[in-house]
Amino acid sequence: MNEKFFNLPLEKQEKIINAGYRVFSRNSYKKSPMSEIADAAGISKSLLFHYFHNKKELYLFLWDRCARVTIECLEQFGCYEKRDFFDIMYAGMKAKMYIIRKNPDMANFVIKAFYEKDSDVCPDIQESYKRALNFKANATLLKIDPEQFIPGLNLKMMYQDMYWASAGYLWERVQRGELDMDEMEHDFLELIDFWKSVYLRKEV
Repeated sequence: MNEKFFNLPLEKQEKIINAGYRVFSRNSYKKSPMSEIADAAGISKSLLFHYFHNKKELYLFLWDRCARVTIECLEQFGCYEKRDFFDIMYAGMKAKMYIIRKNPDMANFVIKAFYEKDSDVCPDIQESYKRALNFKANATLLKIDPEQFIPGLNLKMMYQDMYWASAGYLWERVQRGELDMDEMEHDFLELIDFWKSVYLRKEV
């Protein structure tokens, strides 16, 4: 991308970024024209191409920015300071719900991008997500006290099971076109309570 983008006033940068989130979150990658993003940002299409050489570059820039924003929010909610596994999960859930409420277009963009199948961007998105997920899983698993959980439990598989359940739930909500934050938060809290009942060691 053209570094001149970062020389723009922050307000203008945010306008372009939010326009990208808005358009990409409402359409597939293929059906999101740069001209529509430029119109939403209040600039010409040629100027948008001056800052970002092509649509793929803008798309991946927005994806990477979402990752940075998410990490900053997780830090703000103390996710990396907690030691209890379910406290980490709860704080992470609260952080993500905060992001969704604060910037729904960005949140919807992340969901759309995660399930995007266009060959132009899908491999990059999935590889980026896989790296982030593995890093997060490894960092979280290092903090887990195995004595908290039922004897013989495969902690890595437990984490994977939770990930699959969460991803499946999110996919269902996206397909239904319903992203009610209060209801989703309630559902995730119920899921966490269920996982506690299944995986935690029972006191004798």
